[in-house]
Amino acid sequence: MVQANTQRQIAHALLTARGIARLMELRDAGVTAATVSRMERDGEVLRLARGLYQLADAPLDANHSLAEAAKRAPKGVVCLVSALAFHGLTDQLPKQVWLAIGRKDWAPKSDGTPIRIVRFTESLLADSVETHVVEGVPVKVFGVVKTVADCFRYRNKIGLSVAIEGLQEALRQRKATPGEIAREAERGGVSSVIRPYLEALTANG
Repeated sequence: MVQANTQRQIAHALLTARGIARLMELRDAGVTAATVSRMERDGEVLRLARGLYQLADAPLDANHSLAEAAKRAPKGVVCLVSALAFHGLTDQLPKQVWLAIGRKDWAPKSDGTPIRIVRFTESLLADSVETHVVEGVPVKVFGVVKTVADCFRYRNKIGLSVAIEGLQEALRQRKATPGEIAREAERGGVSSVIRPYLEALTANG
């Protein structure tokens, strides 16, 4: 059995390296649940959600909620409004993390940062996924072009005005070309929906 003071050192090292860790990861490293509980009581660690911990003095990234969501749903991909915000394509500040998971994937429990689940088909879930490191945690986020197309596919969930803003900003900031967006819209089955807005925004270009 690893001694309690050594367990704390192990926990500190693990949380420093990974940013956020599950209780299972801490246990695998030799840290008992009782030690983690004591560390939480002593103010050394923060419990972000059930079985999810971070050092109390860890520097928080602006995208902290995305790192937390990625730990709670490792198969999930940040999508829609949260992906727009991550890519700097909207003024919206989502109060929940929009996360895409597979049709049959397990959805995380409602604990900690609110997560809004959207179920994607496997082909759409695997397309155009980028991995960014936030607070030491690998976070999967859909790329700009796919995010814009997805926002039009799910316009009834997020609002058409948000989808149009994302399209406008992606073009204005030159993070995507009209051709790239048109091709992705075709793949996602929203070509006829996005075309009038694309034509209007590029008419003077």
